[in-house]
Amino acid sequence: MFLALGRIAFTFRYPSIVLAVLLMGGLGLYGMDFGNQLSQEGWFDDTSQSVAGSILADDTFGRDTDADVIALYTAPDGRRVDDPDIAAAAKAHFTQLRTDHPDEILRYDSFWDSSFAKDLADNDRRHAFASIGLAGDGGNETLANYEAIKDDLAIDGLRLQVAGLLPVADAMQSGMESDVGRAELIALPLVGLLLFFVFGSVVAAALPVFIGGLTILGAGGILRLVMLFTDVNVFASSVVTLIGLGLAIDYGLFTVSRFREEIAEGRTPDEAVRITVATAGRTIAFSASIIVTCLGGLLIFPHGILKSVAYGAISTIVLAAALSIVVLPAILGILGRRVDMLGLPFLRRTKTGAEIDAGTWSRLANWAMKRPWLLGVPITLLLLALVIPFKNVEFGGLSEKYLAADNPTRVAQETYDQLFPDRRTEPIRLVVAGADNKAAGEIRRAASRVSGLTDEFRVAEATKNGINVYKAGLDDRDNPHSVDDVITQLRAITPPDGVQVMIAGTPALERDSINGLIDRLPWLLGILLVASFVLMFLAFGSFVLPIKATLVSFLSLTATLGVVTWIFYEGHGAGLLEFTPSPLMFAVLILIVTIVFGLSTDYEIFLMSRMVERRAAGHDTPECIRYGIAHTGGIITAAALILIVVTGAFGLSEIVMMKYIAYGMIAALVLDATVIRMFLVPAIMRILGDACWWAPAWAKRLHVKFGLKEYA
Repeated sequence: MFLALGRIAFTFRYPSIVLAVLLMGGLGLYGMDFGNQLSQEGWFDDTSQSVAGSILADDTFGRDTDADVIALYTAPDGRRVDDPDIAAAAKAHFTQLRTDHPDEILRYDSFWDSSFAKDLADNDRRHAFASIGLAGDGGNETLANYEAIKDDLAIDGLRLQVAGLLPVADAMQSGMESDVGRAELIALPLVGLLLFFVFGSVVAAALPVFIGGLTILGAGGILRLVMLFTDVNVFASSVVTLIGLGLAIDYGLFTVSRFREEIAEGRTPDEAVRITVATAGRTIAFSASIIVTCLGGLLIFPHGILKSVAYGAISTIVLAAALSIVVLPAILGILGRRVDMLGLPFLRRTKTGAEIDAGTWSRLANWAMKRPWLLGVPITLLLLALVIPFKNVEFGGLSEKYLAADNPTRVAQETYDQLFPDRRTEPIRLVVAGADNKAAGEIRRAASRVSGLTDEFRVAEATKNGINVYKAGLDDRDNPHSVDDVITQLRAITPPDGVQVMIAGTPALERDSINGLIDRLPWLLGILLVASFVLMFLAFGSFVLPIKATLVSFLSLTATLGVVTWIFYEGHGAGLLEFTPSPLMFAVLILIVTIVFGLSTDYEIFLMSRMVERRAAGHDTPECIRYGIAHTGGIITAAALILIVVTGAFGLSEIVMMKYIAYGMIAALVLDATVIRMFLVPAIMRILGDACWWAPAWAKRLHVKFGLKEYA
């Protein structure tokens, strides 16, 4: 199959290149405005009680707009917000604001024109605020309305700070857009420079970058197509760019490396292309299949953020693999030996098989196999020790703390919460359906007796269609245990027959979201295990190798989670990396689980494919181990360095969630490309010996029939 594909790639090399460039260019043009269509939705569990309660309340009374925008005003020293001249200017300002933005502003309630004015200023009347509700469904339309009014909120003589759900969402979106731009501006040139030192040739170095650029160009169009069927969260665009760019360049690196190796052996361009596709192309196909399957596991979760990452990343990875298997070999077929043009002699990296076999990586493999227990046991214990911090981790929801500490929106939100703790923008909501006045009153009084509230539940909306909504603040909003305790107490209230009580509001939405993720996590792990085993069996024809690979990948994964916890929850390096330690967002940890497991298995496939290739030629296990490491060690290390550069660009993000993924991936890549792949894997395989290749007789027959055993 892959030999035939290689022959097609060479035969139709010019048409395939032209078609690919036109197609990616078309997708790029189509997706130019995809950033404007990205959603802020998808963080919650759509199957939860809190979502059901929120929908019921919103359908009955309209969306709760109290927390949309909080404009916080501070009077100069020696002045008060109720001084006559300030009050007159403020009243005139809000009247004009409503006049200027009739389609954007649904309602507003300010200190200067509210019947509850005393609740909208602090005791010394130095600070006051206005709550501004905007039109729209709470998604992109509402965010666009905020963009339209945010420059018109300032009042002469008062210092303005803007807090609320929409400003936080706007700051998040701006940060994500900056991340993608930074990656394209910084990562691609740095990767090109790194590849030049890997290959010693400008032409060879440019090819993986070219494939990465085509992939990112096409990814924008793919995301735009995905948006025709479902919302795509803004966070997904950064993750898709990170994964797509990194893997496209990695795949390009493996393809170019194998082609140059075949050219060095004296193959013609035609032969080199066919062998490259039959070997590196085959491995890329299996690698992409496993990563796609891992990301496909995200579709079991009802959270829109995870689904949108899955749709976008899967499409992009398939695109990256296709370009690397078909288009890149076509380009190589045209270049032939000219792939090494514009190189420096002292950086020459093209080596024959004999030169590779006599190199450093070959000696390293032999050294590791001579002392398997001495290396295997300490490395395993080290990886297990790295997971220890994870046992104390706490999980939290989306908040302003995911912005940089000096971000104006975060500072505004923290200032507002400190000044008005009983008016925080994220109250707990009690939605009561089917109760008469007496029953509703009893439920409200019982709920108000729950410990952990800032005050009693107050009426949020007048009764309508038998629906009542009450709300109250939380004493310790940032403590997950406190929030869980309040929600548990509220859900323990037993309503009369025929009456339904639902706990809603952002705190309940966040806790239900986390619990929904945890409940489905075993299913995700099961998918990862089964999928990786089946696909690696089809690739290698062994039961032992997939099991070994899965165990090693889980060691890498758990160690990575421990490192992420140690940094972002316990706060080590918080000053250097510029973030505030806080409970980790569990949805992002789920992404890390799938991405890191997929990448770890990806490197395992590239390493094992060369070992199996040697085994198919009739060599013993130690020689297969040595050969595999000798021929992939340098490439895997280079691939890891490239991904570290790409993820490092995202590590500069102001959004802490993006830092999770970036530094988590960096930790996993460092572990994978060094101690795991170069020391632990050869040690374990040397201990297992010929058992590495074992599979039951029926499975061997199955592999002969369905497995892809095509080697050049």
